[in-house]
Amino acid sequence: MTTRRDFLVSAGAGLGAAALGGTLPSALAGAPAIHTNPAAGPVVIASANGLEAVRHALATLQAGGDTLEAVIEGVNIVELDPADMSVGYGGLPNDEGVVQLDSSVMHGPSRGAGAVAALEGVKTPSRVAVAVMRYTDHVLLVGEGAQRFARQMGFEILDTLLTPEARERWLRWKASISDRDDWLEPDETGLGESEFLRELVPDARRVESRMGMLDSADGVRPWGTINCCAVDANGDLSGVTTTSGLAWKIPGRVGDSPIIGAGLYVDNDVGAAGSTGRGEAVIKTCGSHTVVELMRQGSSPTDACLEALRRIARWTEAQPRLRRDDGRPAFNVNYYAVNKRGEFGAAALYPSRFAVATPSGAEVRDSAAVFQG
Repeated sequence: MTTRRDFLVSAGAGLGAAALGGTLPSALAGAPAIHTNPAAGPVVIASANGLEAVRHALATLQAGGDTLEAVIEGVNIVELDPADMSVGYGGLPNDEGVVQLDSSVMHGPSRGAGAVAALEGVKTPSRVAVAVMRYTDHVLLVGEGAQRFARQMGFEILDTLLTPEARERWLRWKASISDRDDWLEPDETGLGESEFLRELVPDARRVESRMGMLDSADGVRPWGTINCCAVDANGDLSGVTTTSGLAWKIPGRVGDSPIIGAGLYVDNDVGAAGSTGRGEAVIKTCGSHTVVELMRQGSSPTDACLEALRRIARWTEAQPRLRRDDGRPAFNVNYYAVNKRGEFGAAALYPSRFAVATPSGAEVRDSAAVFQG
């Protein structure tokens, strides 16, 4: 038996392997063709910002690693990358300039699940979610309680996760939300925009966001996430979803990413699915759970994703504020899925992309789409 003291000592350096358990083995479009792994072996699928994640996760599986170990190590690459403003360190903050992170994990073989929401100060919320799963009888910890738990587990707690680049985006949003508040637009200061922002954010350098979203000043609220799911050669599955959530959100807002059955669902008998995009729409339709249940009933991963998205579109019909002039949803949602046989697929309301790795290699592919254009 391991004593509590022994565990806490082993957890000290950012939790590392201990967080992973310490004992893990090393108009409607036409239905597209099923993507099937052409050779016996593992498959890893992720959102489009996860190319390096799926490549690393596949290598971990091929080396004999557990599926949970693989997907966590994969998304850690993105969580720790300050240039990705949708996840982890460098994520875009809430409307008070505070970065709050959400994550959930599920381990197929053990039927385990863990999650954290509105977590501040920890670069890798996915690992805290694993610790919740491994070392507590709970599934979800939030806010100050989640941070306190992370501190007890030995995670480093930073004063802020806000990078100069993310702060720059936040300040631009603050200056543009109204012409009747006390925040000045760049042209009102007598300075150009870059000088204006440099004066507010010393040493900030302008970067191109990898999120592929328009700046909020152009009318679009940025959001982004990474979901990553894997199946190994034995048919065992795991998944993780991790995010900084909707930019400029009300403090404490939680989207679908840490909600089991919404932003992530894994059933080791069937398959795994996860989502990115407008979290509120996914929560209302129990999105990832729906995808897995449709696969249980015989749908391919792609067809299951498409049907779950059609349900979101139908729900949006009753909410005019969420519709475009043509009646279609004024937002996007993406689903990613893989089944126990290694068949995989992804779909979105509007054209999008996803990353996948098989023994043949890693690449970014086009997703199926409910609506074209």
